[in-house]
Amino acid sequence: MNQDTPALFISPRRKLLSVLATLAVAGIALAGCTAPAADADPSTATAQKILASHDLARLDVEEVIERLDTMPVADRPDALIASVQPDALMLREESGREGRLPMPRDSVYLSIAPFREQTHECHFHSLTTCLGELSDPDVRVIVTAEDGTKLVDETRPTADNGFIGIWVPRDIEATLTVESEGLTGSVPLSTTSPDDRTCITDLRLL
Repeated sequence: MNQDTPALFISPRRKLLSVLATLAVAGIALAGCTAPAADADPSTATAQKILASHDLARLDVEEVIERLDTMPVADRPDALIASVQPDALMLREESGREGRLPMPRDSVYLSIAPFREQTHECHFHSLTTCLGELSDPDVRVIVTAEDGTKLVDETRPTADNGFIGIWVPRDIEATLTVESEGLTGSVPLSTTSPDDRTCITDLRLL
């Protein structure tokens, strides 16, 4: 070292400040690359606002479906349409406000209205407007996969709207059988496509 050139001295305090400044810049850069949270979906945020306005706040999608599909018909919100699709619960108010809640990745909700004399055409089940013929009788619901495995086998009454709801696995082809008061009916069902039906109204008990 040239004795005429003074040595450059950096104090420990200046070193610390320099390191902190570098880390701060790096932190900003990393934050800018972070993917937004799933809750940032505006349609999901709108759905939460819609639910809050109908006393359904803080419920997840399964709880919302269960609450609305089993609610007494007279208590259902007139200003809300809640449509069950394989991939999402679609919510719409009379004002035009719309939102969606994603469905679970591994299961699909089906609502079944067995009938004897009267039915209606339906593809995506409406939790607030669909009505079936048979309200309150006990029914046995059986879902049998193509390999013969029973995926669902349970007995309970239909709700006030004449429907009984079940959760079934995604990506299956199966047979749905309903038994009630000595009568039986069966229909095929599929959960392999986002266009598959969630409203089963063609199962006649004979």
